[in-house]
Formats: sequence, structure tokens, C-alpha cells
Amino acid sequence: MSVSLDLADPKTRPAVDAAGLSPVDVDERTSLIGMSREELGEALAAVGVPAKQVRMRTAQLWHWLYVRGVSDFAHMANVSKDLRNKLDAAYTIARPEIVTEQVSVDGTRKWVFRFPPRGAGRPVEIETVYIPEEGRGTLCVSSQVGCTLTCTFCHTGTQRLVRNLTAGEIVSQVLLARERLGDFPDVDTPAGAIVPSEGRLVSNVVMMGMGEPLYNFDNVATALGVISDGEGLSVSKRRITLSTSGVVPEIVRAGEETGVMLAISLHAVNDELRDELVPINKKYPLATLLEACRNYPGLSNAKRITFEYVMLKGVNDSMEDARNLVRMLKGIPAKINLIPFNPWPGSRYECSDWDQIERFADYVNQAGYASPIRTPRGRDIFAACGQLKSESERMRKKDRDRIELLN
Repeated sequence: MSVSLDLADPKTRPAVDAAGLSPVDVDERTSLIGMSREELGEALAAVGVPAKQVRMRTAQLWHWLYVRGVSDFAHMANVSKDLRNKLDAAYTIARPEIVTEQVSVDGTRKWVFRFPPRGAGRPVEIETVYIPEEGRGTLCVSSQVGCTLTCTFCHTGTQRLVRNLTAGEIVSQVLLARERLGDFPDVDTPAGAIVPSEGRLVSNVVMMGMGEPLYNFDNVATALGVISDGEGLSVSKRRITLSTSGVVPEIVRAGEETGVMLAISLHAVNDELRDELVPINKKYPLATLLEACRNYPGLSNAKRITFEYVMLKGVNDSMEDARNLVRMLKGIPAKINLIPFNPWPGSRYECSDWDQIERFADYVNQAGYASPIRTPRGRDIFAACGQLKSESERMRKKDRDRIELLN
């Protein structure tokens, strides 16, 4: 049985508006989370830190934020009280609100995080998922609130795009997940949590949550620079994967500026079907996409591109599809991740039969592509691939349905 935790005390939780979002006091302070080292140095200079001390103070803050994982300036023991007060007056390092935390029967965790309003906007919510496996723990991170791409097999695609997440909001997902899992010094892992038996609990990060990362390129690139910094969160670039549905103009740039691993949300072997499943294909068809993949910086057998392929019964799972897939990827250092379709309310597809998935996998494996079948994780809490959708969007839909019934 899955466990769902509402982390707000119902006795003290404030009233909610029609969208299910609680009103909050807008904090006008700028967040230091997600800033590059240069930006952090500029922020320190702005509160009066002498130029000759900026580099040292930047290193101190970086350590407290990303090695120790503190979320309160008062806990920065080797920073003077005067500077802590100045920083607290001008900036914030607060975490987003955790609305809910769900734990699947297989140990997968899904959080709904709420970020405060920006400017004249409203609070927004996104979902972040932690997948524990033997030897590693993978955090699936969101880059946007909603999505514009309308991939027909993806639940997020049924939600309109609200806005891009900032670099700080992307990094905050990693910070809060590590905090909740006990992956910072002096923080305990929750009793009974399913986590890797040794090593770091969040060892891998995948930009495969809500949204298209390459439509929020600058913020994603800045965030990945913070996440991969060797003196902070220190997640190896080989353990960070950026997944795109095929925003061709940004693919080579992503390799040049981030250096992380690339995954392509493929799902079809011809343009006619991909136009339906992944509509961005109408703008950047397969030939254009595959050419960009061949030019991905650093591409080699040691740094392969992952091609994600969701298995849809009677749609893209025939052995002819398998043969065409192998033929299409010839010459590209690649591996193929086969993803059994994860159903969601209102979806029109079915998952391929398991024996057909295995036949498909055997064929592409024999052709020289590592093609593990990604075992569905977290289905019981809608945390599996293609199932993410913010709670606030679901609440808005419920409100619309109630209004229609009343009318």
C-alpha cells in the first residue's frame, strides 16, 4: 500500500482559494539558491562585503548551501552575525513548501512542491520523484510548470504551460529531496525508507520531470552547473541526464554548455506516427533530430545518447518497428530505454503485452544496443514516466467540473 503524507497541519493550514492554493505573504527577497558563483559574489558585494573578501565569503556560502544543506543563515556558524543579518535582510535561502509526500510500495517517493508567487503571478506547484535502486538513487527533476508539447501519451502534456522554473527552483528540488532523504550531513534518513545500501542517496539526476528542459535552456543550464559543481552538490555530469523531445536548435548548445548526458524522447520510427505522438516532430522531423544527435559534443561509445521509447500496444511495438529502430540509429553511439506505457486517467493507449516488450528488447539487444526494459516504478502514486501533473492543475479541474455540475 502506498503512503501519502500531507505535510501541512490541517489545524493550522490557511484557507485555500478556488484553485486549491493557500494564500501566502509574498517574500520580495531574492533567493541565493541557484546562483552561479559569480552571481553569488555580486550578491555579497551588494550587501557591503569588501572586494578582497568576496571570493572567500562566496566559498563559505557555497559550502553551507550545497555541502551542509542549510536553509537558514543563522546556521552558518563561521559567518559573522552582522553579515548573516545583512544577508537575511536582503536575500532568502528558504526551501519551497512541501504540499504532499507520497511513498510507493516499491519505495519510490513523489513530492508536490509549491513555489511562492513571482511578480504578479500566483503560487505554482510541480512534482519531483525519487527512484531508489540497488547502487543508486535517481531524482527526476521538473523544469517547467506544465508543458507546451502535448505529447499524447504524457499526462503532463494535458496541462497548459504556466511558466518556466528558475534556476533556483530547479536546484531547490535537489536540495529538498536530499534533505527529506537524510542525504546531507547531520540529517537522518527517514525510518523505513528504501534507499541505496551504500553511497549517496541521490546519486543521479535526470531532467525528465514536468516540462521541456530545452525550452527553459538558460535556467536549466545554470542549475546543472550548480548541481554538478565539484565543491558543492557534486553530482557527476555523467550521472546527470537531460531529456528532450527534440528541440533541435538547442541540442548541440546543451552539449557544449552543460556537458551532461543526453536523452531523446523518441517513441516512433517514422515521421507520420511521431507527428501524432510527439507533435514537435512536425517542426523538427526525425532526419533533422538525428543529425543533431550525431553532432552532439563528446558523443562516443563511452558517452552514448539514450533514446527513450514508450511501448504502446498496437501502435509502435511491432517487430517491424524494432527493425526500423535499429536501422534508424545505425552509426549513432546509443542505447535504447524501453518504457512500458504507464496509464493515467483519460489516456487512450494501452501498454504493450509483456512478452512483446521482451521480444522487442531481445532484437535491439542483439543488434548491439543496450536496451533495458525500464520496470514501472511508482505507478500506484502516479510517479512513473509520463504520469506527472501538478496537484494544483488537478484541483482546478475538479473545481471546473463542480461548477459545470452546479450549472
